[in-house]
Amino acid sequence: MTVVLDNKTGGTQRMTERTRKLLNLKNIHIAGVVALGLVCLYLLAHMAYAWQDAKSQDASAVAQQTVALRQAEGAARPLAGLDEKLKQATVESDQFYAKRLPFARSEVLTELGALAKKQNVKLSRVQYGEAPVLDETSPGGALTRVQMDASLTGDYRPLVLFINGLERDKMFFVISAMALTGQQSGTVGVRLRITTYLRAPMGSESIAGPVAGTVSSFVDATSADGGAR
Repeated sequence: MTVVLDNKTGGTQRMTERTRKLLNLKNIHIAGVVALGLVCLYLLAHMAYAWQDAKSQDASAVAQQTVALRQAEGAARPLAGLDEKLKQATVESDQFYAKRLPFARSEVLTELGALAKKQNVKLSRVQYGEAPVLDETSPGGALTRVQMDASLTGDYRPLVLFINGLERDKMFFVISAMALTGQQSGTVGVRLRITTYLRAPMGSESIAGPVAGTVSSFVDATSADGGAR
């Protein structure tokens, strides 16, 4: 009877130890799985954060690139068709040179005399000086500034018409200064400072007299009736 109990007791103890070992092994596995799960959750969270941060940075970079692109497009817009604009500007410049700029000093004096005669204004004297502005190497050729001091007398209305005609003349004139020099018996005296430019001759044109582009002092250029000396 005692032997039977001992066998039962020993079997129970072995079963208990075996169960304990299994439980301990199971607990270890569970603990490992839990730890692995926690690690996975951490990695997933870290990946989600990194993805969100990268997405935010990408959006910011895209926004910056979009702004830069729009700025570049705005800066480039005035340059669109620049070649055609340059060609057109060159054509217009050549036309201005050919049609409105004289090539000889005599042309200028003749035009002033004609305007004075047309408005019945006495052009008593014209003093002029020349100075080069552009040389022969420039795209439009040599260009010389001609500055004139002109004394005029006449009735008020004809003088106004002369000044208006000078500003609207086919030949390019700029009035830079004007002063009243006297008034007597309805006759008014005016002194004008006038500027124009001499271009280089084109085709068969030739300059008679002093060469355009030389610098000279102010000298008398017209007679009392407005004709050239």
